[in-house]
Amino acid sequence: MSEKKLGDHIITVDNINKTFDGGIQAIKSFSTNIRRSEVMVIMGPSGSGKSTVLRCLNGLENPDDGLIVVDGMPLDDNRKNRLEIRKEVGMVFQSFNLFPHMTVLENVNLSQIRVRKKSKKEEKEMSMEMLDKVGTAEKANVYPAQLSGGQQQRIALARAIALSPGLLLLDEPLSALDAKVRAYLRHEVKALQRKLGVTTVMVTHDQEEALTMADRIVVMN
Repeated sequence: MSEKKLGDHIITVDNINKTFDGGIQAIKSFSTNIRRSEVMVIMGPSGSGKSTVLRCLNGLENPDDGLIVVDGMPLDDNRKNRLEIRKEVGMVFQSFNLFPHMTVLENVNLSQIRVRKKSKKEEKEMSMEMLDKVGTAEKANVYPAQLSGGQQQRIALARAIALSPGLLLLDEPLSALDAKVRAYLRHEVKALQRKLGVTTVMVTHDQEEALTMADRIVVMN
């Protein structure tokens, strides 16, 4: 990892548009600036383009036009830029997205194996530290099917932050959970973000969640 992280810099999104096959316009003239170490929440109704914005920030989608600048690098067709940026991005989806045939520890290890070069000892130590941060260290050797929905989403979060990301993207990560667990994890995730100081962009359609989590809120119509 480079000495600089994305969280040390402002991310600029300048007038991006995205239309999918069939003429469906997911994003229209969207612009924002993301400040270092803040939690920005993007909220709006289903179909307003919130998740597509996140996918563009992670390089999973390409905007048709406009500009995204991350860590001073334009996120464009330059393959080297895209790979460098994606190394610094952790993403948690609405679905838990865990591999059922792997233990909790193996799931968290996987992100480090694919992106970073570490010894097995270093990988395990980092993974256990992240599991401890999200309160699931005692589940290291069990399989996802043996966990509750709240526990599985904590594992997904641990896997994302095990990368020590400069940018953390959260795509409605709590919406599939019951109300009690969701309310608890809102405060846990916010406290963890504050502790790590990682720049975070979160998508939600829940106003209470936005007000609980955000330093700033962007509303998409």
